[in-house]
Amino acid sequence: MVEVVKQGGPVVGRLVVVGLGLIGGSFAKGLRESGLCREVVGVDLDPQSRKLAVELGVVDRCEEDLALACVGADVIQLAVPILAMEKLLARLAQLDLGPAVLTDVGSAKGNVVRAAREALGAQLPRFVPGHPIAGSEQSGVEASNAALFRRHKVILTPLAGTDPAALGLVDRLWRALDADVEHMQVERHDEVLAATSHLPHLLAFGLVDSLAKRNENLDIFRYAAGGFRDFTRIAGSDPVMWHDIFLANREAVLRTLDTFRSDLDALRDAVDAGDGHQLLGVFTRARVAREHFSKILARRAYVDAMNSNDLIFLAQPGGRLSGRIRVPGDKSISHRSIMLGSLAEGTTEVEGFLEGEDALATLQAFRDMGVVIEGPHHGRVTIHGVGLNGLKPPPGPIYLGNSGTSMRLLSGLLAAQPFDTVLTGDASLSKRPMNRVANPLREMGAVIETAPKGAHR
Repeated sequence: MVEVVKQGGPVVGRLVVVGLGLIGGSFAKGLRESGLCREVVGVDLDPQSRKLAVELGVVDRCEEDLALACVGADVIQLAVPILAMEKLLARLAQLDLGPAVLTDVGSAKGNVVRAAREALGAQLPRFVPGHPIAGSEQSGVEASNAALFRRHKVILTPLAGTDPAALGLVDRLWRALDADVEHMQVERHDEVLAATSHLPHLLAFGLVDSLAKRNENLDIFRYAAGGFRDFTRIAGSDPVMWHDIFLANREAVLRTLDTFRSDLDALRDAVDAGDGHQLLGVFTRARVAREHFSKILARRAYVDAMNSNDLIFLAQPGGRLSGRIRVPGDKSISHRSIMLGSLAEGTTEVEGFLEGEDALATLQAFRDMGVVIEGPHHGRVTIHGVGLNGLKPPPGPIYLGNSGTSMRLLSGLLAAQPFDTVLTGDASLSKRPMNRVANPLREMGAVIETAPKGAHR
């Protein structure tokens, strides 16, 4: 029975982990060391893995027989390959598991959930689907690492009828391993992972295989630089595991692959046609994309504010100074140079651009709307204007960090565009009132929605 013995003491009597590979072994070892489980029992078909699991302190004991291991189990973690999950769930359904909570670590949830619905019946509310987004190129129980999930995301995908107590328990176990736990719908999980994990692995496997089959393969790999090694690192992952993943999540992978193939075809056409503008647009957007989205996720400003308490300046009288200096660019002009350059026809060259919070937010906003912008580099920006009616709908909300100037200026400009736009920002900007801008625009016919009390949303 699951019980709290004392504050900070064990909360699970017996944890059973089926499948002692890298993920299952690390989960077992981490919880064994955490003290949250009285006993951790491993199940694996490989005798050597069972022996190593005990010797390495991954589990307290190990069993080959599933039924024997599950006697008195409070939590059963299923860490087997995805395509083996259906048979495992069917076997578990034949056992008297009592109130045991079942969970898994599969990276494609739809396939697992379908198998669980068919097999578990009345036990389904005690099943909590899960997926830790962590791993390495190493595999096997000998690679078990109690800290593997620290500061990594674990996504739980509870069903409509999932027992809240079961969900809470599984959530707590992952958090005990210092994981960042989030809850998500099954379908959404599979779409997101198809794009962020499955597609990159497919591309890495495919690229290495394609190059290895070419006649000049030895020279290709001899002169491969760091970028090639970094991109193809994940091609060293377990082929059998990834074979299972692609078959299990094939529908979401195919949708993501089709979208990427369309974008890749557009890139090929640009290279074939010598369309440097198209290539430049893709490359400039991609260069800043990772940093841009990290700011959005952290809800941070583009430029972190300097704490005035950290620095003390003492000025002493000096001698005469002569020469020429260049003062920083003007924020207001920097804003408007991006806006006017984007709406103009042709190319605009800007010198002395102020690379500060507000101006960078405006620059990124126009990149989101399809404008190709080079820089800034040492105050120089090149804007390839799209014309007055050339802006495109952004793919999502436009994030403006902490820039109130960007928010107010863009509100007016975007009110005249033929598409809807959502403007958002960090926690500070989200509290600022915007009615002094929104109300005049409403009187001119714009449809603007704001949060309560006129705050931007």
